Amino acid sequence: MELKDKTVAESKVETFHIIMPADMNDSGRLFGGALMNWIDEVAGLVGRRHAQMNVTTGSVDNLRFLRGAYLRDMVVVSGKVTHVGNKSMEVKVETFVEQSDGKRDLINRAYLTMVGIDENDKPARLPRLILETEEDKKEWGRAEVRRQIRRKQREEGFHFYDEDD
Repeated sequence: MELKDKTVAESKVETFHIIMPADMNDSGRLFGGALMNWIDEVAGLVGRRHAQMNVTTGSVDNLRFLRGAYLRDMVVVSGKVTHVGNKSMEVKVETFVEQSDGKRDLINRAYLTMVGIDENDKPARLPRLILETEEDKKEWGRAEVRRQIRRKQREEGFHFYDEDD
């Protein structure tokens, strides 16, 4: 199957959740594990849409909890591809609480490395990312900086998936 290069917009994903009692921790806020599940799910959907194949999470190298979310809040989890290498891509996932007037307050930002996998569960070559907007180009540049940071951390004993593995 020939893979088609894709734009950032073609792979964007948004999911919506209402915080229910089962999603709460004992402090009365959204349980971080539930949010991490939603983030990983969105990153996987974004990755799969871009890659046109199955993907797996290689790493989560930044997960920032900026503020809490509470019972009955509407949570929006939004993801997009920011960078693509040979066999891995970076996906930025932002989480918001959406107010009744449509205003969104950022509560979390995460960057995940997703790896394309072939029918034998081996890393596979990914389609290129087409950068259409100035924002797409800025995100790519910021992703390049994060990639260099991951490489430096790997040299110091941390390990992150990278297509050079």
